[in-house]
Amino acid sequence: QVQLVESGGGLVPTGGSLRLSCTASAHTFSNYAMGWVRQAPGKEREFVAAITKSGGGISYADFEKGRFTISRDNSKNTVYLQMNSLIPEDTAVYYCTADRSFDTLRLNGGPPEYWGQGTQVTVSS
Repeated sequence: QVQLVESGGGLVPTGGSLRLSCTASAHTFSNYAMGWVRQAPGKEREFVAAITKSGGGISYADFEKGRFTISRDNSKNTVYLQMNSLIPEDTAVYYCTADRSFDTLRLNGGPPEYWGQGTQVTVSS
C-alpha cells in the first residue's frame, strides 16, 4: 500500500506561481511512475503531467504550454509540480498519482494504482 500526501496548494492571483509536492510512504518509491491530475468543479478529471520512475521521461498535457514542470526526488520519496503563469482556468483540486506503468499515467486511460487526497489550487482573476 502506498500513501500519497499532497501539499502546496493555495490561493494565488493570475500570473502567480505555486509548487505542489507529493510525498509517498513507499520505501519502493522509485518503482513507481508518478503523475498529477486535476479536477475542476463540474468537470472531468484531466491529466496534467507524469514522470517515469527514474525521472528520465516526462509527459505534459497540451494545455500547459510550458507553464508547468514536473520533477521528482527519489531520495525524498517526493514528486513536485511547479506551476507558473497561473490562470483562473487552472483552478482545480490537484491529485498526485502513482502507478508502476508510466503509460497508464500519461495516457490517462484507466485509474492509477494510487491517488492522493488532493490539494486545492485557486487562481483569482
